[in-house]
Amino acid sequence: MQDVLRSSWFWWALAFALYAAEALLPGAFMLWLGFAATGVALVTLLVPMDLWLQWSLFSVLAVFSVYLGWRWKKQHVESATDQPLLNRRAQQYVGRVVTLESAIENGRGRAHVGDTLWTVTGPDAPAGSRVRIIGVDGSRFEVERDGS
Repeated sequence: MQDVLRSSWFWWALAFALYAAEALLPGAFMLWLGFAATGVALVTLLVPMDLWLQWSLFSVLAVFSVYLGWRWKKQHVESATDQPLLNRRAQQYVGRVVTLESAIENGRGRAHVGDTLWTVTGPDAPAGSRVRIIGVDGSRFEVERDGS
């Protein structure tokens, strides 16, 4: 068993298993560990070394590759999108002018936005008033009286 662990075959198999885990599981973490295992496999092909040294090398390469992956993701994946509000439905309505369904009394009222009745907060206003959505607080719209 010790000879198997010292050979590069163990590291190739570990790298393959990590790549397979990356393909089956969400996220992008196992990929970088697979790169570290591949690095150790390549080094052990050229330089025979003790098991503790192989695991030490794997640890260093794993930390380094995960750090590089994190930096790459931060620069490439989190770039601006053409639909920044895609999964933030309420934010898409900011700036829209709507009519109050029920009066805003004591800072709270209701308004139809699209086909949904939303709770709104803002200055007191009678039902039927036109208000502009200026922000979102959870599932409530913050509104102000429309000046147009």
